[in-house]
Amino acid sequence: MAFSVSVLDLVSRRPEESAASAIARSVDLARHVEQWGYRRYWLAEHHSIDGLACSATSVLIGHVAGATHTIRVGSGGVMLPNHAPLVVAEQFGTLEALYPGRIDLGLGRAPGGDMQTMRALRRDLRQSGDEFPELLRELRTYLGPEQPGQVVKAYPGQNSHVPVTLLGSSDYSARLAANLGLPFAFAAHFAPDMLEHSAYLYRSQFQPSEGLQRPWLMIGVPVMVAETDPAARRLFTTPQQRFLRLIRNQPVELLPPVDSFNGIWNEWEKITVENKLRAALVGSEATVEEGLRRLIRATEADEVIAVTDTWDHADRLESYQRLAAVASRIAAPGSAELARAR
Repeated sequence: MAFSVSVLDLVSRRPEESAASAIARSVDLARHVEQWGYRRYWLAEHHSIDGLACSATSVLIGHVAGATHTIRVGSGGVMLPNHAPLVVAEQFGTLEALYPGRIDLGLGRAPGGDMQTMRALRRDLRQSGDEFPELLRELRTYLGPEQPGQVVKAYPGQNSHVPVTLLGSSDYSARLAANLGLPFAFAAHFAPDMLEHSAYLYRSQFQPSEGLQRPWLMIGVPVMVAETDPAARRLFTTPQQRFLRLIRNQPVELLPPVDSFNGIWNEWEKITVENKLRAALVGSEATVEEGLRRLIRATEADEVIAVTDTWDHADRLESYQRLAAVASRIAAPGSAELARAR
């Protein structure tokens, strides 16, 4: 069995491009990666970020699931403090009813936006990440079997058992996922600093649960695969420019690749962008295969969730197709499977 690869999509827009056009490209990508054997297609949640069209995550999940047939579709992830757990349970219970056995619920505790956006989403700032375990417990109650004396119930949602994965960029969610016996996805695609530490804590502290007998570690990484290393590095200047614009508080639309960053960034910006994207796998198939094998050895990852954004949609398709070829040459770790991971 080949190593598992999946997709994380932020539904990036080009300058002046409509959200409908960007979403259509995402649907086209989902149909292709389904054919190439990808395990799942996840959509992020970001708010008030000019250049991304992924704010209504559950709506996008339904749209992509309806346009595909077998690939799992889910959230990477829903930022739970932004939402009432009952509403999340109802949304994902409905998705599970429509597309049984294909829906994932990835959950994070970050806001997905700045403080002003948090206020607009939550109306006040009394909730913070500190309430995440309690919000998670409440949500899982609505997705599980009805409990004695339970007054509020999610219909649909109750007894749907939509699989939950915890997302994080530090050891907090790694520890929580381990203690609860849940899968864990680390966001190395923008915060690689604590990757190996969090992976170790998750595996070493994992407690088997009814739904998962062994740890299942997913790692989000930027990926760009092309025919040659120089070609891939040039294509990767598009996501580099996006991150540069992010730290400048500018719109983060997709921009065409550039031959050089001379005159585009200063030394501090260069260091910041390269550090935040240092987990990226960029190059030819041989180079990316070497990097992926190194990542697996360092973290014992069970799955990689690739983030690939290019100016030209054809280049994005090619990168994901080449990554599928790379993954097919790497054996899955052991023979254990994630419960309900179909």
